[in-house]
Amino acid sequence: PLLASAHESGCIRLWSIQGNLMKELWPFSEHPSGPLTALCTDIFAKILLTGSKNGHIICWNIASFLEDSQNKKNKVKEELCWRAHATEVVDSFIEEEKNVVVTASIDGSVRLWHATTGYYFGYFGQARKFELSDTNRLILPSDVNDFPAVIKAESKHTEKKKVQYPLILDRDK
Repeated sequence: PLLASAHESGCIRLWSIQGNLMKELWPFSEHPSGPLTALCTDIFAKILLTGSKNGHIICWNIASFLEDSQNKKNKVKEELCWRAHATEVVDSFIEEEKNVVVTASIDGSVRLWHATTGYYFGYFGQARKFELSDTNRLILPSDVNDFPAVIKAESKHTEKKKVQYPLILDRDK
């Protein structure tokens, strides 16, 4: 068993049932996720989804880490990031049978996405039927203009260094 907590800093912490911190995760994608507002896993707890105040969804693969968390080679890998809503994500869940992610936002919209690619299928209340088999159409909701980003590099969060540039008069220059 494992507990996950999402934080305003964008950090995800994985905890043991005894309350010991096992891992801290930081998003690696080019778009900062902002404060995290939603967290869910698939039924087998192999995939972890986070939703943010900025409307982003980040998909993490935690399967190998859960198999043996003591082994340093078993890492949590950020796999996919996409902008799902223009406003805060309040809930999400994964439907494994259809390989679909459902997201909800404070704007009142509920949207469907392909779980492994982040492709947009549509929203609840639309006139047309959902076409879940066609993942080649690169369509986006009207309020989102960023396509999903597949994360291929090893994710290592780097802290931004605070650099001071004092104004010094150098008469020689």
